[in-house]
Amino acid sequence: MKKLVSLILVLLMAMSLVSVSAVAEDGSHKLTVWCWDPAFNIYAMKEAAKLYKEIDPAFELDVIETPWNDLQTKLTTAGMAGDYSTLPDIFLCQDNAFQKNVLAFPDMFNDLTASGVDFSQFGAAKTAYSVVDGKNYGVPFDNGAVIQCVRTDILEQAGYTVADLTDIDWDRYIAIGEDVLAKTGKPMLSSTAGEPDMIMMMLQSAGASLFDAQGKPAIAGNEALKKAMDVYTTMVKKGILVEVTGWDGYIGTLVNSTVAGTINGCWILASIQTAKDQSGKWAVTNMPKLPGVEGATNYSNNGGSSWAVSSNCKNTALAYDFMSKIWGGSVAFYEDILPSSGALATYLPAGKSTVYSQPQEFFGGDTVFTKITEYAGKIPSNYTGAYYYEARNAVAVAMTTILGGGDVDAALAEAQSTVEFAQGV
Repeated sequence: MKKLVSLILVLLMAMSLVSVSAVAEDGSHKLTVWCWDPAFNIYAMKEAAKLYKEIDPAFELDVIETPWNDLQTKLTTAGMAGDYSTLPDIFLCQDNAFQKNVLAFPDMFNDLTASGVDFSQFGAAKTAYSVVDGKNYGVPFDNGAVIQCVRTDILEQAGYTVADLTDIDWDRYIAIGEDVLAKTGKPMLSSTAGEPDMIMMMLQSAGASLFDAQGKPAIAGNEALKKAMDVYTTMVKKGILVEVTGWDGYIGTLVNSTVAGTINGCWILASIQTAKDQSGKWAVTNMPKLPGVEGATNYSNNGGSSWAVSSNCKNTALAYDFMSKIWGGSVAFYEDILPSSGALATYLPAGKSTVYSQPQEFFGGDTVFTKITEYAGKIPSNYTGAYYYEARNAVAVAMTTILGGGDVDAALAEAQSTVEFAQGV
């Protein structure tokens, strides 16, 4: 009997040691984090720490505010030097730069595939931003799902409702836009001149990319891209879309009732809601899809970021446990941060929560947060690769050339050459 009791005690001690080691490898319970925006990312990370402290009372989190441009510079500097000792345990990375950083500095990141995070519980397209060679290097955070926001009062003047703009293609959208412009004098959309965000959103909505599966530029002859360019230039020429100067000019068109709507990442909701006098006059639906393009959908993404665990992390088990139980396992956490930060999750179970399903008076009583989370689960994945920003900039130049009357095929061929030169092809 004594032997049995002793064996049980040994087993219990062993289980206890496993539990402790799963929380902190080096005996400490502290993690350091780099991220930006006190009202958004930093706030969310600190709230996550409060919740995890209920699991591990000894847990500490040191959040160091690091603007994205500075953070990227620090990553590049560390990577070029091959010295990652300056990096924190966890850092935030913009989605469109994630693959570039992993491909350039693979030893900088921990492989999170077996970390305990259930990546199937996040939107597939969002997760794909931080996947390289089938391995997960990032935990998805904020939702960049594209939404179409429309002024219902302006639509009504032209005889339309938000239902008329739901699940449609761009041909139908342009036809409605012409009618709304003729009857109300209001363009449907605005965008910042020289910025290719709208083109990128259209492209991803069809699961298309500026690169092929091998990471080579696929700009010239890209039929989905050509169609997106055609739609954009058509809207500009018909006056359905008005280009403005700078971000402030763009926001001004929304809050000053210059246009009948916008199409952008869901984070645009915060800016729209600054116009308190417009409460109840806005509605949210999905974006139009590219007509005649294989794989076209009404869903896309613009913006967003994901968390990485650096190779300098001294407590990987602690970091993994923190990420899996809070960021990848707690609906209550996402409910908590939504009202104060407006941080919409790509964690799909959060979309079914009571907080997300609350009607929003500003948007006509619609349950917009649930709707947006559902959109996030339907976004096609696309490849960004190491030269996404170079390709994006080249497409922006091509777009300006085409709007000025240049040949589409020639402009895209020039963009292709620019990216190939950057890649050293």
